[in-house]
Amino acid sequence: MKKPDTAVDAIMQREFASVRSDERLDFVDDVMALGRVRHMPVVDDGQLVGVVTQRDLLAASLSRALDFDAQERRTFLRSVNVGEVMSKKPITVRPDATLREAAQLMLRHKIGCLPVVGARGEALGLLTETDLLRAAYAED
Repeated sequence: MKKPDTAVDAIMQREFASVRSDERLDFVDDVMALGRVRHMPVVDDGQLVGVVTQRDLLAASLSRALDFDAQERRTFLRSVNVGEVMSKKPITVRPDATLREAAQLMLRHKIGCLPVVGARGEALGLLTETDLLRAAYAED
């Protein structure tokens, strides 16, 4: 088990899937399904510009409200850029922040992931709820 004062960079995911803001939502939907991920940083030219989540995809597709079938949903997602639905000012954390600080941010803002960024806003990693749970309860 990791201690709450452990730095985020000790457990963050250094290899993570990301997308560009000009990519289409159908592509993001595929990547999320195949990779079984719920959050993806949006990175343009190495800089974090947003985060897109499964909730963003659901909201964009309006699948419940319009009762799209699978093909109609896919066609709609193909017509929307990531930049149109992503969270444009994501809550982030620095690699030297503590796990306690990261957990408090996630709880306060009711979010499931924190992009880890460097001093110039470059995407360095990703920290998720699962990473924090694993650090708190899994054996080293």
